[in-house]
Amino acid sequence: MRVLVIEDDLEVASYIGQGLREAGHTSDHAADGKDGLFMAASETYDALIVDRMLPGLDGLSIIRTLRASSNMTPALILSALGEVDDRVEGLQAGGDDYLVKPFAFSELTARLEALTRRSGPETPRETTLMVDDLELDLLKRVVRRGDTVLDIKPTEFRLLEYLMRHAAQVVTRTMLLEAVWDYHFDPQTNVIDVHISRLRSKIDKDFDRPLLHTIRGAGYRLGGD
Repeated sequence: MRVLVIEDDLEVASYIGQGLREAGHTSDHAADGKDGLFMAASETYDALIVDRMLPGLDGLSIIRTLRASSNMTPALILSALGEVDDRVEGLQAGGDDYLVKPFAFSELTARLEALTRRSGPETPRETTLMVDDLELDLLKRVVRRGDTVLDIKPTEFRLLEYLMRHAAQVVTRTMLLEAVWDYHFDPQTNVIDVHISRLRSKIDKDFDRPLLHTIRGAGYRLGGD
C-alpha cells in the first residue's frame, strides 16, 4: 500500500512513516496543505492520511478540492478535534474515516486497510515496478535484474523503490532524505552517497548498461537514457 501522509507535526509524521514501512507499506510526506494537495493530485496513492489543522490549506479543504476534481482516493482524517460535530464535518467534507489524536498505530493501520478494501477494484494495488530489465516485487520484497535476483537490504529497497517510482526524473538529495530516511534537515553525513554506491554496485556493476546515474549538482536519476 502506498500512502501519502499530510501532517505538519514532524514527530507524528515520522512515527506514522516508520510504522508504515515496518508493516511493509510505503509512504510520502507533505508538511503543509498546499504541498499535500499538489502531491495527492499529481501522484497515485492507495490512501491519504490527512491532518485536519495544517498550514497553508486545512485538511478538509484538501479533501473537498480532491473530491471536486473526481479524485476519490480514500482519505483518513487525523485530528485532535474529536467532538461528534467535528467528525461529522470531516465525513461530510469527503473524508472516508476520522481518527482522533492521540491514536494507536494498530488502529490507524486497521482503518487504512479497511478503507483500501472498501475502495475495491477502482484503486488496484500495484505489486511490481519495472524500469528497463530491473524489476521490484513489492509483495515478495524481491529485486531482479533480468534473471538475476539481487541481494537488496531494507534501506536499499526503499531507496530503489523511490527511484523507480520517479524513473527518468532527477531526484534530489533532499527528496531522498525526506522519503527514505524521514529527515527534514540535512544531517551533514554521507548516508546518501554510501547507500547510492551500494545500490549501484548491486544493480549495475555486473550488467552491460548502467541504470543509476548521478546528475552532477542536481541529484540522481534511474533510467531515462
